[in-house]
Formats: sequence, C-alpha cells, structure tokens
Amino acid sequence: MEIADTKEYNELIYEIKSIVRTSRTQAVASVNRGLINMYFRIGKNILLKQETEGWGKSVVDCISSDLLREFPEMKGFSARNLWRMRKFAREYIKFIDLPQPVAEIPWGHNIVIIEKIKSTDEREFYIKKTIENGWSRNVLIHQIESDLYSRTLNAQKKSVNNFRSTLPEKQSELAVSIMKDPLCLEFLGVSEDVKERELQRSLIFRLRDFLIELGKGFAFVGNEYRLSVGGEDFFIDLLFYHTKLHCYVVIELKIDSFKPEYAGKLNFYLSAVDDLLRDLPADNPTIGLLLCKERNDIVAEYALRDLSKPMGISTYYLKTPPEEMEKLLPTVKELQGIIEDDE
Repeated sequence: MEIADTKEYNELIYEIKSIVRTSRTQAVASVNRGLINMYFRIGKNILLKQETEGWGKSVVDCISSDLLREFPEMKGFSARNLWRMRKFAREYIKFIDLPQPVAEIPWGHNIVIIEKIKSTDEREFYIKKTIENGWSRNVLIHQIESDLYSRTLNAQKKSVNNFRSTLPEKQSELAVSIMKDPLCLEFLGVSEDVKERELQRSLIFRLRDFLIELGKGFAFVGNEYRLSVGGEDFFIDLLFYHTKLHCYVVIELKIDSFKPEYAGKLNFYLSAVDDLLRDLPADNPTIGLLLCKERNDIVAEYALRDLSKPMGISTYYLKTPPEEMEKLLPTVKELQGIIEDDE
C-alpha cells in the first residue's frame, strides 16, 4: 500500500492544508493591517505639516510625484488617494494609534465608511458588521444605502416580538439582535401589488441577496416546506436553520397588513417543526418571523402576548420610501468623483 493511501497520511495532509489556508488568511490580514496603518501615518504627517507650515493643496501633488518616482512598483500614491489618506487620518487623529477594527477592513471599505457616515457609533457598527460578515465593498455600500444601522436599532428598540417571555435570556437577546425592521427587499425588483406566491418565488430566485439582508447565520432549508400533521399536509413559506441560535427559523410572508390570525397559524407551524424536525439535543426551540407589508403595533402586541412559541413580526418594503430617497441621492462632489479637502 502506498503511503498516500493510508488514513494517517490523509489526516496529515488535511492538517497541513488547514495550516496553509489559515496562514494564508492571516498573511493577507497582516498585509492589510500594515497598509491601512501606513496610509494613516502618511495622512497624519501631511495633515500636521499643512497645519504647522501653512502649506496649501499643491503640496499633495508634489508628494504624489515624489512617491511615484521613488516607488514605481507600488500603487496607491496618486494625489487623489493621498487626499483620502489625509481625510482618513483627520477622522482618527484623536487616537494615538489607529483603532484595531479600522485596520481589519480593506482600504476601499474604510473610504466608503468615512465618506458616507459621520456618526462615530454608526461607523463602528458598519466596521463591526463588515468584519463579522465578510462584506464586499458593494455589499457594504448597499447596507449603508438601505440604512441597516437604523433598521437594526429600530428592530432592537421597537420590534414586536415575545422572545423575552418565551426564550432564556441569552437566547432571547440573540434572537432580538437578528431582527431588522423594516427589511429591505428592493433587490427583488417586484411591484407593490405583488402576489404572495410571486414574492416567495422572487426571494428564492434572489436567495443570496435575501440571505445577506437577513444577516449572518441563516442557512436555507427549503421553501414551501411540507409538514404532515394528522394526515394533512401544510406548507411553510420559508424554512431556515440559524447556526448561532441553533434552531429552526420559520418565515411566513404576507403581502398585506398584519392580522392576529397570522400569529395563530405561525404558532401552529412552530409546534409542528419542534415535534417533527427537532432531533438533536443542541436544537433550541424553533423561532417564527412574520414578514408583513404593514403592522399595527398594538394589535401585534396583543396577538403575541399569551402565545408560548417565540416569534417576531417585522415589516418590509419593496421600494425605497419617498422620504428616504433624498438621503440616498449623491452629492455633486460624489457625482464628479472629486476627493478633496473639505475644511
């Protein structure tokens, strides 16, 4: 028998490959941290020299020319990027060293955040979410433009759910944290008068986008998932398993306003999933999410008050609300693509 065919060899090569993958990832992260810190230091030096020497904007062009001549093999020393470094440094100059999370995300992501977000708390939120979810730059831009920060805070402060009365404390806190209100389903490209079946089909067709909107941890199990109860068949709109909550998540879609009977039907589905699908000791109680076009909070709270199964009710929108449109429109500077000092 050849060594390459033995169990011991297979275990060894698996371990070595794991080491290579981990080391490669760590190396990329280390290079990124070094780059971001270098850009911060360059920007900080330019900023401080301009303040102490009174130099104008032309000095940035001179610095760019000298760096490009000295380091022709390196990218990132254009005058435009140097202005970005200066702005980047100005935003974080109050820190002795650049905050570690900032250095964990790519340069393009950092630029998006400092140019689009002014609030410190909001910036920290998007930095944390980028690291946690591994967002690409385009996904980050989409999440900012859909105002994920406000939707997440709104869900945590004002969401209608009974998690705290039906789940253990840690489980309920995590369940609340995964909710968004409203959910942004603009990516579906469907009209406001869409039928429920069409809405469901569109979500399945754009499942990747829907999973990004739902957030990290959702694993798709099936749609129109069949459950046989008492000799009858029932079909769940969407069934997921949440890898952090360690539980099934039943999602029911409604194209109209919330009605109390929707909660009763969802409660039935949760009982059935708990009995028929939960088969591992680590599986926690199934959670239900009702997605409705609109919701009367008082009616929804009454509907959930005495139910024993954990569920939450969120709204969604298919088109950006008119009042939000103005916030999303680019400025003249953004349209022209001009990056300059705005002091």
